[in-house]
Amino acid sequence: MTRTLVIANQKGGVGKSTSAMNLGLALAEKGQRVLLIDLDPQGGLTAAFGIDSYDIRRSAFSLIMYSHVSLSRVMRPVRTNLALVPASIDLAASEVQLAGMADRVQRLRASLRRSQLPFDYVLMDTPPGLGILAANGLVAADEVLIPVQCQYLAMRGVRALMDTIIRIKKNLNPALRLAGLFGTMYRPDSVHAQEVVDELRSVFGERMFRTLIRYDDVVAEAPIVGLSVLEYMPRHPIAQSYRVLAEEVMRGRAG
Repeated sequence: MTRTLVIANQKGGVGKSTSAMNLGLALAEKGQRVLLIDLDPQGGLTAAFGIDSYDIRRSAFSLIMYSHVSLSRVMRPVRTNLALVPASIDLAASEVQLAGMADRVQRLRASLRRSQLPFDYVLMDTPPGLGILAANGLVAADEVLIPVQCQYLAMRGVRALMDTIIRIKKNLNPALRLAGLFGTMYRPDSVHAQEVVDELRSVFGERMFRTLIRYDDVVAEAPIVGLSVLEYMPRHPIAQSYRVLAEEVMRGRAG
């Protein structure tokens, strides 16, 4: 059975796209068939695979906007066991186009339900904020993964997201549940970062994954050459952290 997870956080710059790519690769390494869907108009996940979001005929935009477009027409293989539905520049205007539609936050779910999903996992990358595109991801998903930058201000954004998750679960997607949170941009020598992690663990308990993704320049370097951290530096601690996170996600629980 396919597990559909949306990676969401209303704050930008917390590592959503980086985590989508590297977690996807880590799951694929373990023999899982993975589909990535880029719902962010900035196209960070798409660009990380060396695809130009300005030069795409069919994309996540097509999947959301046109009921006759099937998943098979928009996804493309990017690695062994890994496929991508890329983002195109059209997504930037999609929220305006969708605003007047009664089913505006249910479009992606309907499209995925029409399509055969020969995958073990679907991971959706969402834009910052809690707009229509992020809502489409939350309505289409079974589970939510929340990357949280290990800083106090980043932690405040989690509350707004949790409120949104509760509303969507109540009104649109009763099956939606929190898969877990994980810390990103963690500095092991920072007392503040550890205080944030301790606070998250006290609030979320077992829903806070034990894996912490450290801050390192390698995260910014890898996409420049069109690679994940796992491919760029396979033995780097961050690569290993994403492999451990993949194991936690596959178990369906922290640590």
